[in-house]
Amino acid sequence: MTTTLDQMVFRIAGIFILVSLALAHWHHPDWLWFTAFVGLNMFQTSFTGFCPMAMVLRKLGVKPGVLFCKNTA
Repeated sequence: MTTTLDQMVFRIAGIFILVSLALAHWHHPDWLWFTAFVGLNMFQTSFTGFCPMAMVLRKLGVKPGVLFCKNTA
């Protein structure tokens, strides 16, 4: 079974959030701005369907799932 675009977007977002939280804890609190950026991007994607990470992954050849497919009704 191949990993779909949807799964990759959520995995990458989760990794970004966890890494930025760890960096904020052990390095500098300003890393929380990156956490906020990822969260806000996920929030706006839920309304608009526009996801920059999905665009990058699509160009890299990751097969879309149902979430970021333009032909979904």
